[in-house]
Amino acid sequence: MKLVVDRPYGISTVRDIQKNAKTIMAMWPLISSIVIRKDFREYADFVFQEYGDKVKHWITFNEPWVFAHAGYDVGKKAPGRCSDYVDRTCKGGRSGYEVYLVSHNLLNAHAEAFEAFTQCEKCKGGKVGLAHSPAWFEPHDFQDSQDGASIGRALDFMLGWHLDTTMYGDYPQIMKDIVGHRLPQFTAAQKAKLKNSAHFVGLNYYTSTFANHVENPDHSKPRWKQDSLISWEPKNSDKFTIGSTPSTGKLPVFARGFRSLLKYIKDKYANPEIMIMENGYGEDLGETDSVAVGIADHNRKYYLQRHLLSMNEAICIDKVNVTGYFIWSLLDNFEWNEGYKSRFGLYYIDFKNNLTRIEKESGKYYRDFLSQGVRPSTIKRDEL
Repeated sequence: MKLVVDRPYGISTVRDIQKNAKTIMAMWPLISSIVIRKDFREYADFVFQEYGDKVKHWITFNEPWVFAHAGYDVGKKAPGRCSDYVDRTCKGGRSGYEVYLVSHNLLNAHAEAFEAFTQCEKCKGGKVGLAHSPAWFEPHDFQDSQDGASIGRALDFMLGWHLDTTMYGDYPQIMKDIVGHRLPQFTAAQKAKLKNSAHFVGLNYYTSTFANHVENPDHSKPRWKQDSLISWEPKNSDKFTIGSTPSTGKLPVFARGFRSLLKYIKDKYANPEIMIMENGYGEDLGETDSVAVGIADHNRKYYLQRHLLSMNEAICIDKVNVTGYFIWSLLDNFEWNEGYKSRFGLYYIDFKNNLTRIEKESGKYYRDFLSQGVRPSTIKRDEL
């Protein structure tokens, strides 16, 4: 469990389990669903009882599609499992199967934690959710009706996979139709426990991409992304990139996608409460990494300005029910399998000088932004 930036929010996440349980992590797809549900409920109940009177907003799992897909379908993140036809360096695994079993166990574990929270006297007045991390998608070819239809399918596989299930008690129908027997089924009791098992939608947003319809998938080599019948493309059919990507930026910057995603969730899911749990700009400075270069993060400042305006328009124009916003992150930190080379912080951490913390330009901007209250944006709409 960790507290987020001095505020009454807590994250009870699979990464806590992973920390000292590599064997359990690697074998998760093979562990009885009953075992992991029981163990996670016991873990969640412990932190609720310890901190339920202090922490009032909780996330059970952070970015579930990311670690299920990256860890058990393509092997890019721990525990690095996938089929040989995806990556021969993977240390075992079965792509197109384990990814769904991992999330199935995860969702049932979440439902157990949610029920434990509702029975916690100390936790009265608190809220529980998951932190979803979808990209927004634009059509690869605006003249191709298949590309337009692929957007909803892409979001069902990336967002609805866990959001539909915690709202309605089951997977999106399109996933059941396409994945078939490889997608585990919930019992009636599990569906009832999963339905309405989140008080709010936690949302992490970073970037957008183009969705290109896949005409002829290779069913002999199943994979989660292929199941959605789309490929993610950095350029559209006219060879235009989505948004902009500074030379040191980790991902394309497309603030309009943020507003589009918020409105999509509002329209599809009956305007639920949304908390932005992560929104930020990552960069890899490479050989130019130094204090002087690192604190002059004007691209991050511009990213925040554009996304704050986009969120403001979603709230004020589209009437999206956003109730909270967190930047990722306060400090440069250890980022998944990329370690310390990817910097996301408002404060530069000098790893060569006793972890000294130095405020960046983005940190100065955000501090000033928060101190002055609501005022006209310095960013124009056409910059989104």
